Amino acid sequence: MVIPAHNEAAMLDRCLDRVTGPGVQVIVVPNGCTDDTATIARRRGDVHVIELAEGSKTAALNAGDRAATGFPRIYVDGDVVLTPGAVHRLAEALRRTGAPVAIPRRDLDLTGRPLAVRAYYAIHNRLPAVRTGLFGRGVIALSATGRSRFTEFPAVTADDLFLDSLFRADERVLVDEAAAEVATPRRTADLLRRLRRVRSGNAALRASSAGTRQSDRWSWLRDVVLREPWLAPAGVIYLGLTVLAAIQARRAPGTTWERDESSRTGVSA
Repeated sequence: MVIPAHNEAAMLDRCLDRVTGPGVQVIVVPNGCTDDTATIARRRGDVHVIELAEGSKTAALNAGDRAATGFPRIYVDGDVVLTPGAVHRLAEALRRTGAPVAIPRRDLDLTGRPLAVRAYYAIHNRLPAVRTGLFGRGVIALSATGRSRFTEFPAVTADDLFLDSLFRADERVLVDEAAAEVATPRRTADLLRRLRRVRSGNAALRASSAGTRQSDRWSWLRDVVLREPWLAPAGVIYLGLTVLAAIQARRAPGTTWERDESSRTGVSA
């Protein structure tokens, strides 16, 4: 297991509590950290730590990959908390099905979030691309066959979209018995910050790679609102936020590496 971690001191212990155990090789790669992420990782005797001076998630993924020795290979973001037993369930799903890639279901923490944030995720979480995509959950498990699809992670922000583009829909296994507990932004401004970063990163990857999955800009209406008309008010908010984030991303392309800090509190809201 490879865990890239940039300034994840508030979340890393919770992440590691759910993934460490007998038979699990855990490699944490603190990168460009200015907090105690590396110290927290080193306190645990069952974790191998590779510290990088450069703040780069893809450099951290590649460094962890070079040190990893076995399969399945599971990549976990340092701010994600898996449900108990999820690591073994993902590995078992890969072995049982022979699939090259497996992902857990995504459980969103929306406690105490404002209306706009809850409305956005009411639509977003129902999108077909999100329900089966390899992005948005911070956990991806690859078999040896799946890992052989590429040599190393490219220097892009949208590393999960890069992986998503390598596998057909029928090659993916969604493991409902395993879940990634994903904290959502706590304020609407934090959500917009996250959307700007994602949009900028996805646009950069699509510009550099013709095989990247393209965005279906009308899926929110066709696949969600028209099927569940009671979600129309949430759809209006979803559309407004995505359009505003797109405008802001075009005006400030330097926000590619911007991230939402509000969800990294170490406790549930």
